[in-house]
Amino acid sequence: MFSHIFKYRLKCILRDKETMFWVLLFPIVLSILFRVTLSNINKGEAFEQIPIAVVEKTALVENQAFSAALDAVSGDDGLFDITYTSAENAATLLDDNKAKAVIEVGDEIGLTVSRSGLNQTIVKSFIDEYMRNESTISNILNENPAAAAGVVERIFERSNYLTEAKTGTAQPDTSVYYFYTIIAMSCLYGGFHGMKEVSTVQANQSPQGARTSVAPTHKLKQFAVSTLTAMVVQFGVILVFILFLKFALGIDFGDRIWLVILSSALGTYVGVTYGTMISSVVKGHEGYKIGVLISSSMVMTFFAGMMYAGIKNIILKNAPIFAYINPANLISDSFYSLYYYSGYERYILNSVILVLSGILFSAVTYFALRRQRYASI
Repeated sequence: MFSHIFKYRLKCILRDKETMFWVLLFPIVLSILFRVTLSNINKGEAFEQIPIAVVEKTALVENQAFSAALDAVSGDDGLFDITYTSAENAATLLDDNKAKAVIEVGDEIGLTVSRSGLNQTIVKSFIDEYMRNESTISNILNENPAAAAGVVERIFERSNYLTEAKTGTAQPDTSVYYFYTIIAMSCLYGGFHGMKEVSTVQANQSPQGARTSVAPTHKLKQFAVSTLTAMVVQFGVILVFILFLKFALGIDFGDRIWLVILSSALGTYVGVTYGTMISSVVKGHEGYKIGVLISSSMVMTFFAGMMYAGIKNIILKNAPIFAYINPANLISDSFYSLYYYSGYERYILNSVILVLSGILFSAVTYFALRRQRYASI
């Protein structure tokens, strides 16, 4: 009986093109759009040398200290990409935005910019700091030449009181988290399969449900086999989607592949059972139940960070309990913890809560279906 029900439910699920579109093709299309949109999200954080123009003149040559300071902050790994040129050409470079600022040394160090911005502020800060240090050294030499040597050395010392402590083995990458939330959405959309399986045992929802209710096979036993079939199909869908993300879009999942598969299975279990709970508890026709499933899934994925990753931290800070009862957040965070964190504490916590959530959804479904009786079929 098990193999018979499993085989025919498998055929029915795979032939349901509308549901397969929402659980597989829609996430693939959405992930491609996200990839196009987020392809340059981390490039804006990379530092690039600031192009500046320095006017060549006698005063620059004579001011050996400032020339040495410029040399110290230029070069391949320096702060500035310096072009030494004439005043006329420097003005042209500034107008063409090929130089962010023009420095000209005279009686004082002059700075010319064409607009305000971060790069221009950095150049000005460099000049201001140099001039402060120069003034400090001049005052020391005038007032106490004997102490100048040791004091001057300490002026140019730079101490760093911060140490880098990595929490994981991978580089932080905000963009991958958006794709993990799409996986969470796809898992929750597995609830479509769960809703279909509930309708097959509810006499007031479909002709098939009416036939099932009068069949000699126990309704809950048939429902259990049908739900297991839906989970198998949805688990395969999630694995296909992950393979597409990894090999077609280049999304990194880390090297703990077996735990990634386990997270996929847990997400599938929660998603399908969430759909069965919605279908068994919510009263009304199928379209209304689908509306509840989609709207609740989108709310959960929004608060998990699909549209704005920062909302996840806002929720953790202001309403942490909601973060731990949001299946979409738990699923996506499980994938991210495997990608970024070297430890397993966060992953284990997410997984345990997911298991408990799935058990809760299954229990609600069981008691809801068990109480259903029909006056006539």
